[in-house]
Amino acid sequence: MSTAKTKGKTIKVTQIGSPIGRTQDQHATLIGLGLNKRHRSRVLEDTPAVRGMITKVSHLIRVEETA
Repeated sequence: MSTAKTKGKTIKVTQIGSPIGRTQDQHATLIGLGLNKRHRSRVLEDTPAVRGMITKVSHLIRVEETA
């Protein structure tokens, strides 16, 4: 197992909406992205799986491109 980080693109995801009143799968998607409260942020690797999760809850999050 290598401890070196990959040099892929990353994205910063910030939760701006509450999961209250949303479907269970949207709440689970936020948890999968590492978000559980408003105004919390995570820097994630830019992969197709993460992009799919972002699309599913795009109305609850803000996405910023980072290097």
